[in-house]
Amino acid sequence: QVQLAESGGGLVQPGGSLRLSCAASGSIFSINAMGWYRQAPGNQRELVALITNAGITNYADSVKGRFTISRDDAKNTVYLQMNSLKPEDTAVYYCMMQLHLLSSFNYRDYWGQGTQVTVSS
Repeated sequence: QVQLAESGGGLVQPGGSLRLSCAASGSIFSINAMGWYRQAPGNQRELVALITNAGITNYADSVKGRFTISRDDAKNTVYLQMNSLKPEDTAVYYCMMQLHLLSSFNYRDYWGQGTQVTVSS
């Protein structure tokens, strides 16, 4: 009914950049917050960046000044521009959207399938 399709992951050298995208499709009435989370092997999933429907952003301390989250509501898409990447940024990155579907009465969190980001020389 609803799909979140991620793209843009891959292998990059330390100091490099990547841009992740996540597009939602389906019977969507409106979108509240959008965000990116990541999970490295042996670690819990953690918040990387969040953006509200008012454009207010929140970042994990470890990525402040290096990552930028943005959204395009006309395309139901959220982006994560990642610069100055470090090996410790290596993880599976998941997008999340708070969606209000045409068939529902409230917002619920929906997740993408995850995209691998590997930072290594």
